[in-house]
Amino acid sequence: MNRRLLPLLALLVAGLLGGLLLYLYLNARPYQETIDHGPSPQARANPYLAAEMFLRQRGLQIHHANGLEVLPTLKPEQHSLLLLGERSNMTPQQVEQLLDWARAGGRLLFVAEALWNKEAGRSGDLLLDRLHLRQFLSKDLKAPPPDAGKEPYPKLTKLYLEDEDAPAYIGFDTDFHLEDPDNLAQSWANSARATHMMQLSYGKGSVTVLTDAEIWKTPLIAKYDNAWLLWYLSADSDVTLLFDTDHDSLWSLLLKYFPQALVALAALLGLWLWHVGVRHGPMQAPTPKARRQLREHLQASAHFLLRRTGQQGLLHALRQDILRRAQHRHPGFERLTAAEQGQVLARLTRQPDSVISQALAPQPTQRLSSADFSRLVTHLQTLRNAL
Repeated sequence: MNRRLLPLLALLVAGLLGGLLLYLYLNARPYQETIDHGPSPQARANPYLAAEMFLRQRGLQIHHANGLEVLPTLKPEQHSLLLLGERSNMTPQQVEQLLDWARAGGRLLFVAEALWNKEAGRSGDLLLDRLHLRQFLSKDLKAPPPDAGKEPYPKLTKLYLEDEDAPAYIGFDTDFHLEDPDNLAQSWANSARATHMMQLSYGKGSVTVLTDAEIWKTPLIAKYDNAWLLWYLSADSDVTLLFDTDHDSLWSLLLKYFPQALVALAALLGLWLWHVGVRHGPMQAPTPKARRQLREHLQASAHFLLRRTGQQGLLHALRQDILRRAQHRHPGFERLTAAEQGQVLARLTRQPDSVISQALAPQPTQRLSSADFSRLVTHLQTLRNAL
């Protein structure tokens, strides 16, 4: 390349780079973008994580438990116990322990989880039945009063407080309704046609019943006055939230990540059990081949035919065989009289008349003895073999 062209080429490249930088300077604009990666693993494992964080921000001590085993360690005074999990396996003894805890000054809150059964006279929710409260479907209630349609927010639950002009609005599920047939509740919260929260004084403490606790899960806790209600029910107390958190078991994790190892382990276990298995008694030696003789097969066949056809069948077969052979040796044998047939057989077989008469005699109807049957078969076989 000519050395005089190198400066020109360098100036051309510098010009292109300068133009590109000027274009980027005039047209490029900085911006921010937020990428949503979804909830954190902690939030997926704990549906009430936002509720716990909210209460901690209000200065409350928050604890989490998976079962009622923690109840003996909770002091009732200035303590709120929120039963937010499934309670179908609760025993009557545990129900009494909870109510004794509330009677001693604790604040107990739980979610009604069964509908009232009129025929059975109970709902099956031991805690709800023990407090004489009932839960129904809102659609099964009577029609709402005419002024219900004038409510500004008919699907929201209103909670009125003393010295407050406006109610608090909570987003309960309006499909369920609580009923207090004995008028035990001191306060409650209603939507346009149903009751979704009741609070009862119980000894030195209190019991609060809700139709659902979904209002305190993410993201519903941020709507309406849902978070405020949680703070209002647990203010000035330590709080224990009792619900089950779903964790993968060791078996499910092994099945998910190491299925081949589980198959190999099962195969090894099966081989080990087969190896150490104990036999019940000695092994039976195979039958010697010397016992498998033709005579045994013939005897077995004869016994089989005797059982299937009886004596008369065997005797009839032998007589028919004799008649066929006699007809072959003496054409027209079948047309002879019995006496003539006896004479022909005597001449052909050279057997005495006694043998021939027994062979040609009519078959007996009664069963023969073993000796008589053997003797008759012998005579018949002698005639057949002579023909």
